[in-house]
Amino acid sequence: MPRLHKRSFRVANYDLGATLDSGQVFCWGERDGAWCGIIGERWVRMKQGRAIVAECIVDPGDWRWLRDYLRLDEDIEAIVETFPDDEAFQFATSACQGLRLLRQPKWECLASFICSASKQIVQIKQIVRNMSERYGAVIRTREGEEHAFPTAEQLARCTEEQLRECKTGWRAKYVLGSAQMVVNGEVDLDAVASMDCASARKELMRLPGVGRKVADCVLLFAYGFQEAFPIDVWIDRGLRELYFPRRKPTKKRLEAFTSNYFGPYAGYAQQYLFHYVRTRRQQEQS
Repeated sequence: MPRLHKRSFRVANYDLGATLDSGQVFCWGERDGAWCGIIGERWVRMKQGRAIVAECIVDPGDWRWLRDYLRLDEDIEAIVETFPDDEAFQFATSACQGLRLLRQPKWECLASFICSASKQIVQIKQIVRNMSERYGAVIRTREGEEHAFPTAEQLARCTEEQLRECKTGWRAKYVLGSAQMVVNGEVDLDAVASMDCASARKELMRLPGVGRKVADCVLLFAYGFQEAFPIDVWIDRGLRELYFPRRKPTKKRLEAFTSNYFGPYAGYAQQYLFHYVRTRRQQEQS
């Protein structure tokens, strides 16, 4: 049996389960109180008690890659202090204590959110799993073999029909087209990191299947642009219910409102609002 390499991370106010299951990432699964997933080509199992304990098969040497992915060095208390102090958002802040943002691999995040259009989270997770099992690199784990998310190069070699077999539906042509543009160098995902937010958004929106919402998800969850405030159906509903209950603002009006109202960590505030509205609706329906 492969040897496990362990590292313990002591960090205050970090809810690992909520963070990995909050709709910002789709490659993690929970089993027996532990979260298992693959970051790049590293299989990781994490469990939270007094500390977050991470286990890897391959000796990672320096664990900074995991600290960076989990964004462990951020001062969450200082970030939360910048959130709006209105009553509605205070409920969201209280309900989402310990929720963090991740810093995901760029291509995986991009392709996953291209597949997210008109899909529920459980369906997106299945699509990501299907693509990984069919086209991703084989990764050894203690439980057997798992698969990394396929690279742009691996997906660019697929046909549209092959990607449709992963349950992507009409999104297959967008995944394929984006993979080909990335491989051909038409869009350099690494170069996007050095752009300002508006330029980075414009660059990502050159890719097929990438509109404002998908671009903002990638900018926030892979690049860390705090100006990015993705407005999906949950956020749209939450903004209208909490801040515009008797009005019908346009999408442009909502975008202008979020860019001014939620402060320097608007992206973080978005994730708190998203998680709060989604979990509240699930509780109401249960």
